[in-house]
Amino acid sequence: MKIGHNMTTNIRNSLSNALYDSGVEVKNDAASLQFFAHDICDCGGELAAIITPKNIDELAKAVKAAHNEGAYIVPRGGGMSYTGGYTPKADGAVMVDLSQMDRILEIDEEDMTVTVEAGCTWAILYEALKPLGLRTPFWGTLSGLKASIGGGMSQNAIFWGTGRYGSAVNSCISMQVVLANGDILQTGNGKARPYGPDLTGIFLADTGALAIKAAITLRLIKEAKAHGFASFTFDHHHQFLAAMSDIIRADISTECFGFDPRLNAIRMQRDSLSSDVKALAGMMKAQKSIFGALKEGAKVIAAGRNFLKDAQFSMHVLAEGRIQAAADADIAAARAIAQKYGGAEVENSIPKIIRANPFGPLNSILGPQGERWLPIHGLLPHSRAKPCYDAIEEFFSQNSAEMEKFGIYYGTLIAAVGGINGAGVVIEPCLYWPDERNPLIEKTVESDHLSKLPTWPHDDEIWNIVKKYKQAIIDIFAAHGASHFQIGRAYPYVKSLDAPALALLQSIKQHVDSHGKMNPGSLGLNDGK
Repeated sequence: MKIGHNMTTNIRNSLSNALYDSGVEVKNDAASLQFFAHDICDCGGELAAIITPKNIDELAKAVKAAHNEGAYIVPRGGGMSYTGGYTPKADGAVMVDLSQMDRILEIDEEDMTVTVEAGCTWAILYEALKPLGLRTPFWGTLSGLKASIGGGMSQNAIFWGTGRYGSAVNSCISMQVVLANGDILQTGNGKARPYGPDLTGIFLADTGALAIKAAITLRLIKEAKAHGFASFTFDHHHQFLAAMSDIIRADISTECFGFDPRLNAIRMQRDSLSSDVKALAGMMKAQKSIFGALKEGAKVIAAGRNFLKDAQFSMHVLAEGRIQAAADADIAAARAIAQKYGGAEVENSIPKIIRANPFGPLNSILGPQGERWLPIHGLLPHSRAKPCYDAIEEFFSQNSAEMEKFGIYYGTLIAAVGGINGAGVVIEPCLYWPDERNPLIEKTVESDHLSKLPTWPHDDEIWNIVKKYKQAIIDIFAAHGASHFQIGRAYPYVKSLDAPALALLQSIKQHVDSHGKMNPGSLGLNDGK
């Protein structure tokens, strides 16, 4: 169903009237509607309004008002989605902007939990916990400067802590969520998960298809006192993947990730001397002594920017422990595994710098020459990673002439996922192509960085080719049994379910959202909207 422009205007006006005295901000100016309609990759239908609650009561009131107007309701956290997580096709949606619900509600050092509002970013939480010597097991994405914790629970995500503790949702204990009719639902008992059937899990990784996250309680652990770092290069992805799988099975890394030679080259083109200096300053501040800071800084400067210039595949391993000997032992074990598969050790400045600057600016959502960027990923069991990678490489080889003609190129990120809920390897080819920037990109990339990049016109032909490649890569992942984070409207979740599982999911959707108004099309439910 496509809501007409007049009905969109009616929803906009009625909602503004309904929430006039509620304290909830309602935006309906053209610039805001255009900005919020975009994610990093694409644009959804025409929005009716954006509502910005400041607490859970305002959120429930606003959602109820939108529900009473018959509007589609779409939650938005930090806006870092690139899989259509909050871009429904239908016009007339009311977007719920959770950016003002960003408080840390409770840090409980006795029960070792922290409760935050959904709009709190990973960076805000990390900085608040740091002086206490605490953190969550999974503690953020590389986009954590803007990415929200509510978004992480909806989309699921990986990076910081993933090698040992798994993905974002594994650190969640309980939540308060707001249903499509405005009801507030508490999952779990607040301090333990599960207590009986795991109702919390139902609302995790749903891309906002079932409810809006309002408050999230996460487990706390002690921050590590000691760290270890190592970097290696490999000539072939089979060696790289074998080493990564052994490292994650040995449970010796908190993060283990790397780049193919194309992404190595892209990173070297994109990163500037000024970004190196900023990152180096952050790394030196993270050292425990002046001598240690000067020593590490000198090593990074001596290595320069060219130590990966001729690398094929680069792997970066981070370890941590209560004492330095434990972290060093894990790195020694990783070193032995890497060498077993032909890895050559190189300067470890990349993992050191990234760990000291965990939430940097999000300039990498554009290519080195201002090109658009689109990652497509799959989480593969260790046994299927190599054949899947081979198939992706074969696909790009078959299309190399067309890619060269239209200025499309790619690089691949590879990352290990551990934890008690399953382990594997994420393979993430990233497409780059010349195209115009959208409003979200313009506001996300640092202005100084953006001003140095060339601009490109939009080209429908290239855009259609990119969409064709995206679907082809998703199909390759499906053929190899991959699962996905950030399902949104991109990945074929519903198609992956057997009939009883799909029937159960649809019955849950019907119960919590009987009119199908909550983020329609997400997860493939109420598709076409």
